[in-house]
Amino acid sequence: MSEEETMVAPNTDLLVDEDTYLTSGVHIGTQQKSADMKDFIYQVRQDGLYVLDVKKTDERIRAAASFLSRYDPRRILIVSARQYGQKPAREFSRIIGSPVFAGRFVPGTLTNPLNPAFIEPEILVVTDPAADKQALNEALNLGIPIIALCDANNETRNVDLVIPTNNKGRRALACVYWLLSRETLIARVELKNPSDINYEIEDFEAKIV
Repeated sequence: MSEEETMVAPNTDLLVDEDTYLTSGVHIGTQQKSADMKDFIYQVRQDGLYVLDVKKTDERIRAAASFLSRYDPRRILIVSARQYGQKPAREFSRIIGSPVFAGRFVPGTLTNPLNPAFIEPEILVVTDPAADKQALNEALNLGIPIIALCDANNETRNVDLVIPTNNKGRRALACVYWLLSRETLIARVELKNPSDINYEIEDFEAKIV
């Protein structure tokens, strides 16, 4: 078994078995890393890809779900400009009952009351702080908390809660949003047992185009 395959101590209690994280590619980062993300990086592979620490991903999914459970779901906005993030973001929004902006984010959506799509969220969830920069900047202007899925190369200085993950892969995004859905429902006491969720990772996975 390779070092990458033993990223978590055997007795560590994860939300799913470690193999689910690894086969979903949640840990596969980019070939560049930002100074902001150094604490979330487990190692660098021989091919130059930075490997993210899935234990920290797991911890942050729990923290994000707990945080989101305190908000009226109608005041949570989920944003994903990335193509492979749009379906999982939509599924997440549907399950927790929150609005979603999947695709191009229209400038002024959070700041211009004359914008037909104007919305006043109390918290923002973005799939990638780089790709979703417009939404992130508007949330900053409003002073609302920002949760972001962040890859090894992301800058996180404007993010309140980082979920370290591969935020470009179809399966990785599906896995993280699936878990975030499940854990948010559990934190709200709307779901008692993790096995009771009626959705699989595949239900969140975007089609290859």
